[in-house]
Amino acid sequence: MFSQHSVVSSSNMPSPATIRRLNALALFQSFAEERINAGDPPKGLEAAWAARIGVSGATWSMAKSGARPIGDKLARQVEHHCDKPAGWIDEEREPTGLTPAEQQFLALALKTYRGTNSDGRKQLRQWLKEFGRGA
Repeated sequence: MFSQHSVVSSSNMPSPATIRRLNALALFQSFAEERINAGDPPKGLEAAWAARIGVSGATWSMAKSGARPIGDKLARQVEHHCDKPAGWIDEEREPTGLTPAEQQFLALALKTYRGTNSDGRKQLRQWLKEFGRGA
């Protein structure tokens, strides 16, 4: 069984490239939520976001996935188009929503929970409680 410390380490500080990527993703998430709340369909939001920040869809896709780091020029460009002060994208902040990895984990946990009987759900909850205590 995994120990809590083998999975999560408080000494893992994100790199500057990761901080920029996470902040850009948070800005995109806010943009997407605003557009969906305004009645826009989800399809096409990636392209609309890329246009808003002045890049191609391919450039945004690579930056979003981490395949292409967000350099200084693109960082300032994103800040400018999102009305953020220079350097905003470089500052580490607490996440405001679920990351894609967290969403995938929760979907898997929910699928597992729903796909088992009451004994299985009880065992799953017990394992999570024990894991959370570092057992």
